[in-house]
Amino acid sequence: MSERAAPFYCPYCGDEDLRPNEEGHGAWECAACNRAFRLKFLGLLARGLQHTDAGGEQP
Repeated sequence: MSERAAPFYCPYCGDEDLRPNEEGHGAWECAACNRAFRLKFLGLLARGLQHTDAGGEQP
């Protein structure tokens, strides 16, 4: 996974006018709603997803 992946839209308002924030790695700011946020990749789940016959997910 690339460390330089950028978000496509703001998680608060959904707008696409995002710019990197000067706070550092993973920090973004939205010009539409004037919010700043940070994104961080936590890792992969060990078990992954398990699908049932009904099409849903099992815990």
